[in-house]
Amino acid sequence: MRWLWLFIICDFLPAALPAQSRYTKLELQPKQVFQFGTSDIIIADTLIMRDSSHIVLNSGKKENYIRAKVAIIGNNCWISGPGKCGSDGNSGGNGKTLSGPCKDGTAAKNGSRGHDGNPGINLFLYIDKIIVDGSLVIDLSGGNGGDGGDGGEGGGGSTGTLHCRGGDGGRGGDGGNGGDGGHGGTLTFGGHDLENIRMMIGSHIIINTLGGNLGYGGLYGAGGPAGLGPSDMNGQAGICGKDGGKGKPGHNGIVQFEQQ
Repeated sequence: MRWLWLFIICDFLPAALPAQSRYTKLELQPKQVFQFGTSDIIIADTLIMRDSSHIVLNSGKKENYIRAKVAIIGNNCWISGPGKCGSDGNSGGNGKTLSGPCKDGTAAKNGSRGHDGNPGINLFLYIDKIIVDGSLVIDLSGGNGGDGGDGGEGGGGSTGTLHCRGGDGGRGGDGGNGGDGGHGGTLTFGGHDLENIRMMIGSHIIINTLGGNLGYGGLYGAGGPAGLGPSDMNGQAGICGKDGGKGKPGHNGIVQFEQQ
């Protein structure tokens, strides 16, 4: 089992895990924010989280571990490892109206795709004895996908003359597709107090492993206006682009228990 592997490594081969941090007593004061930093493993004989304290996991690692013999949790405490939301796509550039008579406008650029949300962190939480006086929220949700960029507007046709029609408007750009939501992380409980933890879930322990929301597609760009000419010699308006498609929502993560 993974928890047994972790305990053996931690107890007998500490040099093999340079990213771990060890504490005899790790006590967070009210409203204190504790950052994992470069570590991805926290080992404490006693972990105390006072009211509204916050543990922020290491987002640079796919998996994080917390091992505590005793955990004492106050009210409104948090352990956070959500995925980062994807940024929105860029809007497409507009087309141009060319100088000189009777010239067609240039087509606009398409909006770019929204970026995907990052997945939530996978957390392994091993506790032998837990006391929750208030509430503990564990957030491993996936990041939302970014929206696609809007398409640019087509360039207008230039004016006509007695000898030539007005120019046609340029085509509008397509909206970029939305990004996909990141997958929710997996929360794994281990240790000797699993029965007590199971009873607390939904009341004293609140878990969020939802996948990120999808990103929406960007809006189409309008076609460029027609160039005006003498009677019956106007150009044609440009064709509009197309709206971008939606991304996909991220898959929800799971909660699992490792029996000893």
